[in-house]
Amino acid sequence: MAANYASPEETERAFYDLIAEGDPDKLMLVWSDEEETVCVHPTGVRLSGLVPIRESWRSIFSNARLRIEPESVAHWQSSVLAIHHLTELLYIGDDPSPHGPLHVTHLYTRGADGWRLAARHASGADDGHQAMADAVPHTLH
Repeated sequence: MAANYASPEETERAFYDLIAEGDPDKLMLVWSDEEETVCVHPTGVRLSGLVPIRESWRSIFSNARLRIEPESVAHWQSSVLAIHHLTELLYIGDDPSPHGPLHVTHLYTRGADGWRLAARHASGADDGHQAMADAVPHTLH
């Protein structure tokens, strides 16, 4: 039975705790059960729907134990939708060296059973290009 998460932050904490636990079935309890649920891993592969998402995590967990340290960058929230931008450092197995960082966007929706993760997009951070982008003046019209 899925928990009834009271906030996107609570859902997100559960997501990272369950990744560390390494059980794909439990991890899927934080996901929305909508058909349009999407997960994009850092490899760039887009997975749509709970079955492909679950199987991708099952494959990941069968190959390695993971721990992720997320750092919040920005949040936006309405009454039924929340968007979280984060940076993640990934630790694999007993290796003390972090992998990443990754830029991550989580999209949460609120329904009858509380907040759930509806979309996750993770990609490798390219800090060299980010520094160049930050140096370019941005004009909003």
